[in-house]
Amino acid sequence: MTPLSRPNHDALPIEAALHAPTLLATPRRHRIARRIVLGLLAISVAVLFIPWQQYVQGKGVVMPLRPADRPQQVNAVVGGRIVQWHVGEGAFVRAGDLLLSLEEAKQEYLDPETALRLEEQVEGKTVSAEAKVAKVAALEAQLVALDSSRVLSLAQSRTKVEQVRLAVAADSAAVAVALVDSVIAARQVEAQERLGREGLKSLVEVEAARSRAQAALARTVHARNVFARSQAELQNAILEVDAVAASYADKIAKARADRDATRAEVGDTRAEVAKLRNTADNVRERQALFEIRAPRDGWVVRALRAGVGEVIKEGEAVVTVRPANAPLAVALEVKAMDVPLLRPGRKVRLQFDGWPALQFAGWPSVAVGTFGGMIQVIDQVDSPGGTYRVLIIPDPADDPWPASPPLMVGSGVLGWAMLDTVPIWYELWRLLNGFPPSVSQPAPGGIPGSPGAK
Repeated sequence: MTPLSRPNHDALPIEAALHAPTLLATPRRHRIARRIVLGLLAISVAVLFIPWQQYVQGKGVVMPLRPADRPQQVNAVVGGRIVQWHVGEGAFVRAGDLLLSLEEAKQEYLDPETALRLEEQVEGKTVSAEAKVAKVAALEAQLVALDSSRVLSLAQSRTKVEQVRLAVAADSAAVAVALVDSVIAARQVEAQERLGREGLKSLVEVEAARSRAQAALARTVHARNVFARSQAELQNAILEVDAVAASYADKIAKARADRDATRAEVGDTRAEVAKLRNTADNVRERQALFEIRAPRDGWVVRALRAGVGEVIKEGEAVVTVRPANAPLAVALEVKAMDVPLLRPGRKVRLQFDGWPALQFAGWPSVAVGTFGGMIQVIDQVDSPGGTYRVLIIPDPADDPWPASPPLMVGSGVLGWAMLDTVPIWYELWRLLNGFPPSVSQPAPGGIPGSPGAK
């Protein structure tokens, strides 16, 4: 008899014995699905550890690097009417080539002989100035002559004073002699009268003594008159010295005033001559400026005033010229929050409009159609849109920028400033949390001539 704990498989039907292993086995499609899921999971985990290069993205345009190489407007220095255009839009010109010709439009310069008329005025004023210079020389000679005459006249006057002073001294002595004679004659008269009363002298002798006394008195009066006249002459001589000095001082002062006035006239005339010459030179320069020429080699981009006969104002722009052979750069506009991550010298990948490219920002090594660059300048002030301009120049260690066809100034550019390399899982975690890119490594030292270069 078969034990109860051991079923009798031999007693089961043959169909049940064949169906049991089939129910316990995993279906084939389930095994394939599991393998696919496990493979995808493994690939996903592996991808999370693949290196990813962080970047800062910005849009911009192509532009000349140097300010002097950027498109510039050619202005008319003087106003006038357009006579003829010598070039057309899109033409290549050399520095100094004639772009267009103008003609005079101001009424005061319409006379074509204006410069010649001004030269004639200059010649007339020059002759006048020379005549006044000669007058100044004549007045200088007159001053010298007046000074010599003053010295001589003063010497003569002083000599006359000395002569009159000697005459005064002589007349003073004559007065003293006359007084003595008069006293003696008076004493003799008294003696003769006393002797006449005593009968010792005759009346004739007494009268003769009296006559001599009268004559002595008359000589005294005459000597005094001569002395007084000499003193008056001395005073007149002294006054004449002062009068001569004052007269010559007046003449010399007048001559000096005339000389200084003439010198002032010479200065005014020379100033007028200089002003006329300046005006004549300006007229000639103005006539030369009616030919507007190219400031440098380049292409005529746009004519701002086209019609022949149109009147343009002074300083008005007439044509735009784009300089040739200008080194190009890219101006990227970067958000303010990303600017602290950038430094001069950091690498940048660029995608130019019109050039097919396949860009993987985090894997620049597999990108196709992009070009290398490096940061040269970061603006210190923001742009009107709140972004900051970053100037990018070609990377000398990378492929050169497109040259055939050449890049056009103003064409669009998409750029990625490359930062540090991190795992993909870190980048995903950073994006989910809204953290900024990390810059754990020191930025390059910059390039020569850049603000951040060491």
